[in-house]
Amino acid sequence: MYPSKIQSSEHHPYFKTYLDQLEERPLIDALTHGAVETNNFFRNLPENKHEFQYAENKWTPKEILLHIIDSERAFSYRALFIARTDNANLEGFDENTFAENSNANDRDMADLLKEYNSVRAATINLFESFSDETLQRVGKANGNTFSVRVAGFLSCGHEIHHRKVIKERYL
Repeated sequence: MYPSKIQSSEHHPYFKTYLDQLEERPLIDALTHGAVETNNFFRNLPENKHEFQYAENKWTPKEILLHIIDSERAFSYRALFIARTDNANLEGFDENTFAENSNANDRDMADLLKEYNSVRAATINLFESFSDETLQRVGKANGNTFSVRVAGFLSCGHEIHHRKVIKERYL
């Protein structure tokens, strides 16, 4: 399954920003490649930038990494729910509330990356279990159409987006 196969009818237009970040590679390859890139990026981030904010009320790189983790969990849950039920209709989540309650800055980067890797491994296992037919199933999330395959590719595009934000505004 490639990102070019995704139809605009499978997701809210807001997600196009993340999907446009993707290279044309199969979903499992994109997830695996993204894990390598994200690990390398955060491992090489200078320690004095881990809790840096470029402006008041902006997230730190630690908070961004935990936001990536939380979002991937949410995307995977959406994919699982849509894959396993008919007429799925899931609530959204407020990423700012999640970040405020994350305590990300109380953790070290190695611990956050350990959690990221666990979540990514689970995501890969989940998406490997889906048939092509299942990947095309559609439900609702936060009141908007959302397909199983969009959930997988969003995990990839979302982390690319946030790595770019850190490069542009934090380094």
